[in-house]
Amino acid sequence: MKATLDQIEDIKKNGYSIDFSTIFNYALENFKKIALYSGLIILVFSVVVVIVVMGLAVTFYGVKSLSENFLENFQIQNLSYIQQVITAVSLAAVTAVFAPLGAGFLKMADCADKDEEFNVSTIFTYYRAPYFLQLFAVAFIIGLVTNGISYSTESLGLGYLGTGVSLFINFFTFFTIPLIIFGDLKAIDAIKSSIILVTKNPVIIFCLFIIGFLGSLVGLVACCVGVIFTAVFNTSITYATYFSIFSEEEEQDSIDSIGQSDFE
Repeated sequence: MKATLDQIEDIKKNGYSIDFSTIFNYALENFKKIALYSGLIILVFSVVVVIVVMGLAVTFYGVKSLSENFLENFQIQNLSYIQQVITAVSLAAVTAVFAPLGAGFLKMADCADKDEEFNVSTIFTYYRAPYFLQLFAVAFIIGLVTNGISYSTESLGLGYLGTGVSLFINFFTFFTIPLIIFGDLKAIDAIKSSIILVTKNPVIIFCLFIIGFLGSLVGLVACCVGVIFTAVFNTSITYATYFSIFSEEEEQDSIDSIGQSDFE
């Protein structure tokens, strides 16, 4: 089987074809296998994080930190340029620390797809070398860029533009995490390769990107609590799309190999 970067080069030259309905059905079946378990994990984890954050806020800023007026002090228009830079870097770093958790849910989707056992420890699979550093790096880079753009446009009164650009960046980096954990790519290579994959089939990938996002929010209909159980639908969409692309490449490699052997 070809290395991931070699497959990316082939895709860069020849493109690839995928079917929306096939991927959607693939993702839906995968989602059914992980929704309940992952939802319970997210619920417990969210409660713990909220308690920890509130505890730290009260410890460092006092009870007043829980008031709405206190939170208004951290709005972009109330921060100096240096404070905005520090905040953007800090948020990017915090997001990067949690990036392996998102990768862990992809691992859970992979286990479900292969009918392998998974448990709570599965989501912590990538908090180890060599994955953690690459996942941290790619999430930090993307987070820093999106936060920087968001803060810049917000300070100019163009918040909607910043949101649009951030979504645009997230769209083109759609495959970065699976490329690192399943394709063994480095952070920069994963970003470059993701852009290639998206640009070679932008319409279908965009539709899947939007469906994954909206599908994750379906749970909001159930008094917001349901979103905990639908949040990983986007994970299943990402997983199904990635392996639909690379399964096709592997099949093509096999056909090419057979063809070559026939002429030897």
